[in-house]
Amino acid sequence: MLRCGIASLRWPNETGTFAMLRFSNMLFPEARTPDDDARIIRESMEEARLTEELGFEVLWLAEHHFDGNCAYVDPVTFAAAVAGATRKLTIGFAVVQTSLYHPIRLAEQIALLDNLAEGRLIVGLGKGTTYNVYEYQGYGIDPDEAQGRYEEAEKIILRAWTSPEGFTHEGRFWNLRVPALRPRCFSRPHPFVLRGAASMEGAIGLGKRGLPFMMNVQSAEETGRRMAVYRKALAEAGLDEAAIAERQRDCWVWRNIVVADTDAEAERIAVPAFLQMVEQRQKLRNRILAEQGIDMGSHHVAPANSDVVKGLIHGSPAKVAEEMAKIEATGAGGVIGAFRLGPMPADVTSHSMRLFMEKVAPQFSAVREPALA
Repeated sequence: MLRCGIASLRWPNETGTFAMLRFSNMLFPEARTPDDDARIIRESMEEARLTEELGFEVLWLAEHHFDGNCAYVDPVTFAAAVAGATRKLTIGFAVVQTSLYHPIRLAEQIALLDNLAEGRLIVGLGKGTTYNVYEYQGYGIDPDEAQGRYEEAEKIILRAWTSPEGFTHEGRFWNLRVPALRPRCFSRPHPFVLRGAASMEGAIGLGKRGLPFMMNVQSAEETGRRMAVYRKALAEAGLDEAAIAERQRDCWVWRNIVVADTDAEAERIAVPAFLQMVEQRQKLRNRILAEQGIDMGSHHVAPANSDVVKGLIHGSPAKVAEEMAKIEATGAGGVIGAFRLGPMPADVTSHSMRLFMEKVAPQFSAVREPALA
């Protein structure tokens, strides 16, 4: 039965059924100056504990270097601290910039972390940034090699986790003779691995491989289009309806979210913080372009209205619940919600998270039958 007052927010998803939408928190804290680092890292640990306290399913960690856009920088090290401070919370990477790592070192680190967290891991792997060229420069890696390094590293990591007798590897970037990896993963055969897909082609490619994926910030309409082609690719790969539903449940879509007591209060809080975040992230890229003449793509700050419509969900609990219902209708399994935007204070973020989990999330907490006509 549909609970009173909720029916108007929900409708069948693209498969014609009602599903349970899952909610998570993306911890992506900005530290504008080096003097801010220690405070923001401390506040990030407090937000991680609050994420578990409020009942979010997953805490997602990002990775960016040199610019303060992600204060804790190294998601694997930070995840170890989170694992020790929580008991039930799943820790996800969105994503580890795999091309920056030696694959065996990363395989060992994640295997250890999997033991420390007793299996509470989602290992999101990706090549790395598509726009911050200084991250590759700082690690001495040619950005043109990033995709190739990622693809080779992923194969090595998976093989390291699943080769009890060790193995040898001869490739473009690494020639390895690897004994059996220790420690072994706590999860069998290894932690759940999830890939990022920032394009329609990426979604189709992962569908053809029968794999779930994470989506970047986009509109609900675009999410619906990607999930439709993804389902088609899964079906063409030979998956049955049950397997397709399982893959969809493991797909996550990213949204920037601010919840306040009223729509007007959310507008006052969210829009300036969001725009300052976008502008701050652009500033260093523009500086690198001016200094080096290197631009990895077109990443100029869009007009305010365009940015807000595309990248931000904000409002009262009722308004935000309407947006969550639109995502649920696409068939995507979960929402990666980034609640702390740019210079937003920690207490404002905490209030937004509480409102979301106390007044929005319960409306999506169980599988329900469609209302009768």
